Amino acid sequence: MNFVMKAALGGGPPDVGKMLGGEEKEEDPDAAKKEEERQEALRQQEEERKDKYAKMEAEREVMRQGIRDKYGLKKKEEAEAEAAAAAEEQDPGSLTRPKKLVPAGCGDEEEEESIMDTVMKYLPGPLQDMLKK
Repeated sequence: MNFVMKAALGGGPPDVGKMLGGEEKEEDPDAAKKEEERQEALRQQEEERKDKYAKMEAEREVMRQGIRDKYGLKKKEEAEAEAAAAAEEQDPGSLTRPKKLVPAGCGDEEEEESIMDTVMKYLPGPLQDMLKK
């Protein structure tokens, strides 16, 4: 009895109602048309939403540009591009020398020789002879 009550109240498997002699759902002949209209309405709402946010962003950009003009600021992308171009381009008449690519102590020949001399001082005689050869 409990099973029948559950089915009557809408619980249980969906085909229980058919087994108990319930009504079968009929296919709505306009279901495809309604679904198509619903999809079109969703597409239209999405387009309206995108248009609204594009308009808001355009208004914000106008306001940003006004602030940039007022305070003499550059756009972030433009400032980054100029900084990158300045770093890449070496002015031929520049008075400053280019920076070394190798940090000090990592490859200067003079420094390597002085390090070897220092090491040689502390080695025993036979090892010094082997390293000199």
